[in-house]
Amino acid sequence: MSEKRRQPRPPGGQLSAGLVLLAVAAAALCGLWLQFGERQDLDTRYTAGGQAPDRIDIDASVQRVDAAGRELVLRLLVTPRGALAEAGGVSPAENLTLQTSSSVRGDLTFPAHSRIATVDVPVALTGGPITDHPFDAYDADMEFGAVQGGEPVPVRMTLTNRDALFSLAVDTAEIKGAAVFTAEVARSRNVLVFSVFMMLAMWALAVAVLMGGRHLVRRRMGLTWPALGWMAATLFALAAFRNTAPGAPPIGSLLDYLAFFWAEMLIAFCVIVVVVRAVRAEGPPPPRDGTTA
Repeated sequence: MSEKRRQPRPPGGQLSAGLVLLAVAAAALCGLWLQFGERQDLDTRYTAGGQAPDRIDIDASVQRVDAAGRELVLRLLVTPRGALAEAGGVSPAENLTLQTSSSVRGDLTFPAHSRIATVDVPVALTGGPITDHPFDAYDADMEFGAVQGGEPVPVRMTLTNRDALFSLAVDTAEIKGAAVFTAEVARSRNVLVFSVFMMLAMWALAVAVLMGGRHLVRRRMGLTWPALGWMAATLFALAAFRNTAPGAPPIGSLLDYLAFFWAEMLIAFCVIVVVVRAVRAEGPPPPRDGTTA
């Protein structure tokens, strides 16, 4: 009896599995890199002001950036130190006023002998516009000085960011005891990466529909309903996909002009051409058999 020779397995399956594993590993590494970068941005602290024992400490954190409303919300925790506080407490020994810049929209007053609670204040943003999404950037100028008992007192302020959709680049300074921050607010690295991925995905889907439509037209395949259904579904799926963009960019942003509008027009054009050519390829319907009255 002759032994059957083993047929070598085609390498295509192994190659495909290797590519899938490589893509999964690359995605996992990219996710770890993005998460590490986000944690670094959120943990970065910017400090301005001196180290005098008698001072006002301000712990400020950006809670939310509203690019459409052109403002950010800053949460402040104000704590008097040394002789400026009551003995054994954190309440101001005398009436305390925080003097702010015009972009912070108003000074803050805290009565003496009363516990100071956290307060949220809006800060106006300049720059933009938001239609530059995801590459829009804004500026925020913040200055905090303090007056207690009618006399200016030194301020030490720490600024952090808690909005994961935005990143801060901050310059600090101290001017006559006041803490000054000049911040540039831009989309975070995660938002930029995901927005670029969305644009590439839109173009990839549009090219896929174009290739499928070209195949149907060249082979004169007629009305192939599954293929037409997929092409038409892609046209509407892109709109839902676009609405998941982080930061809810308005219609007419760079995301639309670089990818969404063109992908939608290309897919719609392909669907129309395929249907017209398919109807022509199938020809007129056969005559009906029947009797005349």
